[in-house]
Amino acid sequence: MERFGQVGNRANRRRGEIEAVIDGERRILCLTLGALAELETAFAADDLTALAARFSRGRLTATDLVRILGAGLRGGGNLYCDEEVAAMSIEGGVAAYAAIAAALLEAAFGGEAGVETMGDGRRQAGIGHTGAGHTGAGLAGVGLSGGGARDVGAPSNP
Repeated sequence: MERFGQVGNRANRRRGEIEAVIDGERRILCLTLGALAELETAFAADDLTALAARFSRGRLTATDLVRILGAGLRGGGNLYCDEEVAAMSIEGGVAAYAAIAAALLEAAFGGEAGVETMGDGRRQAGIGHTGAGHTGAGLAGVGLSGGGARDVGAPSNP
């Protein structure tokens, strides 16, 4: 299974870009400085540390996912408002939305995102930093079923 940012040749992981299939099209998402400023405003965060702390609580609403994906799409050069993003479909449902958000946050904050298996067999995406001066962001409370943070929504090759 391929992870976000490692599929195709379009996304540049060093710039914080990922690729995801949304509404049947492979799209570039990136949380640019402008996109992060947009999220600070949307979440009433005072700074990037507060924004990361907001995500690390692991309690994301559907509106939160729309805002994160919308900012990422706009940062990647896609011109969609949040209402249009909310109407888009992703194969894999809400778990796929959460996986894309986790991969996007990992790319932006430079964390070590992964998919961990919980004691009850559920999987969750999380992002964290271990170095001094780094801010952690995570989706610890977003349970994923299936492959987790990977190229969710891409057509599978049998």
